[in-house]
Amino acid sequence: MTSLSSSVTAKDNGHPRDRIGAANLNRYDPEAVARLYHGRPRQLLRRLWQTLIPIGAFLLAVLMDRLTGRLRQEDQVRGRGRELRELLTQLGPAFIKAGQALSTRPDLVSPVVLEELSALQDQLPPFSNTMAMACIAEDLGAPAEELFTHLSGGPISAASLGQVYKGQLPDGRAVAVKVQRPGLREQITLDLYIVRNMALWIKRYTRFVRSDLVGLVDELGTRIFEEMDYIHEAENAARFAALHRHNQRIAVPEIHRRLTNRRVLTMEWIEGIKLTQVKEVQALGLDPEDMINVGVNCSLEQLLEHGYFHADPHPGNLLALPDGRIAYLDFGMMSEVKRSARTGLIQAVVHLVNKDFDKLAKDFVRLGFLNQEVDLQPIVPAFAKVFSRALEEGVSQMDFKSVTDDLSGVMYRFPFQVPPYYALIIRSLVTLEGIALSINPQFKILGAAYPYFATRLLVDPDPELRNSLKEMVLSENALRWERLDDLLSSAGRSQGLDPETLVDSTLNFLLSDAGSKVRRQLVDAMVDQLDTMGWQMACRVGQRLPQRWQLHGLQNPAHYPGTPPPLLDLLRILQKLPYFEPTMLWQSLPRLLGEPAVHTMGLQLVQDLVERGAVRLVRDILLPQQGLPPARSVSAS
Repeated sequence: MTSLSSSVTAKDNGHPRDRIGAANLNRYDPEAVARLYHGRPRQLLRRLWQTLIPIGAFLLAVLMDRLTGRLRQEDQVRGRGRELRELLTQLGPAFIKAGQALSTRPDLVSPVVLEELSALQDQLPPFSNTMAMACIAEDLGAPAEELFTHLSGGPISAASLGQVYKGQLPDGRAVAVKVQRPGLREQITLDLYIVRNMALWIKRYTRFVRSDLVGLVDELGTRIFEEMDYIHEAENAARFAALHRHNQRIAVPEIHRRLTNRRVLTMEWIEGIKLTQVKEVQALGLDPEDMINVGVNCSLEQLLEHGYFHADPHPGNLLALPDGRIAYLDFGMMSEVKRSARTGLIQAVVHLVNKDFDKLAKDFVRLGFLNQEVDLQPIVPAFAKVFSRALEEGVSQMDFKSVTDDLSGVMYRFPFQVPPYYALIIRSLVTLEGIALSINPQFKILGAAYPYFATRLLVDPDPELRNSLKEMVLSENALRWERLDDLLSSAGRSQGLDPETLVDSTLNFLLSDAGSKVRRQLVDAMVDQLDTMGWQMACRVGQRLPQRWQLHGLQNPAHYPGTPPPLLDLLRILQKLPYFEPTMLWQSLPRLLGEPAVHTMGLQLVQDLVERGAVRLVRDILLPQQGLPPARSVSAS
């Protein structure tokens, strides 16, 4: 297959304005791209010949399989998926990126084809050193030999967008120099123009694709243009480093801004070992599983706390360093998750744990997977079928890859439209789990993620998450102590948990509107406990009185078992946390005494005790001879 880079950069091919226009597009603009190629068909026709003929032949073969019924055979579908992967690789960078985007879209592609596309490699043969040195000189304004005292004789790695050299600065520091593939912007611009027009044709004249293909192409174009702008990547790296500066286990290479431009990126050279090279990591004196836990917690912090995450954590981009840190490389593909989406994801996990599939289906509507008009009735039992079996041993033991594969089948059958942020999240987590499984075949990413999830649920002050915590730990009017125990125990395993913050957050929840039912339960339990203690004391005192003064109800007291003191249960659970001290609760006492909710609890406690005591006096002491049953558990509620 002839590469377009040669056809658009050669002096005798194409109009010079075509090259200059495409090369100077700093961001993806479909209208600007259309104006660029409108009325200038020479390059367009050449590229159409290179792309549409093999694509048409492939689609014709798939159509024949469909007509003959062969597509009902999984082996045949897998074979066609493999052919599609190979075809996209041959067609060049834009099609490779498109295939990678499709590999995260279960609403568009069947699960079997998804599996094949997920193996699509972002690699191409290297281009010549002469072209790379010319790019460095043009973008940085000086020959490479004046800027670097040394550059490797050839690239150490080559991908679809560029290749990397190892170099040395005049001050002796080692650097990695990434140089963009010549003619890349022109090739990708033209390919996006072709693919977008194909999507427009499909949208106008067919009905077999429900998702917005044009929007998908535009999203892809925006991301590729961002990835091709190395100044943008340098800014991404700086932002990522700032967000994780507090984490002593995370390393980000320093960017040399003076030696960075749109097509050349110079950064600190970091010497490390891929996390998948288990023996080499162990030879550094490091625990591979500990390194994976660091990576998982960092990824969850990116997703759920900062909402800014590394969307391409493949093995080559995550290195174990001798000092125990994980180095993140390549910040070309970053993504953001809005606060509402992050909250929605946590709420969906709560409904998943509670097996509340009706609410889970509504979560998918709020998160943008389903339109408001979609009938959720047939989707709820599909969710139940996918998740019920997986949840038998608890969410922390779920097989994430298996569940996402099953969920992909549901999304393919029903009218789902996968938001771009979710597709990148799944790609990121599946890739991370794949790395972890190469170290520990029993690894469960949801099990590793649950401690961080529990921490966010317990300490995040967001009102919606407060209500989610209420859903998690309350069953009607009863507090699920085992669920609260599980949450706190899981949070205790989270890295960087501050017990004082957790105590403050727990008290904030108890004092909030969401904690009103918990406060009522605490008051009822304390009333029951104090009433039982008071009754037992009254009986012991009554039995010591002279015979003529003893009351009949106190001579033969009924047994009133009290419930365990709830505050002692809470203290027992909190004591499982690392670094927790009971004095943390006492330090909060002055604040509690000033809270209106605590005053209301105190008044309710006194009122219920007085009422309970009055009923006991009448029914258990003054009128026992009338055969009335003793009062057992009277509550003002």
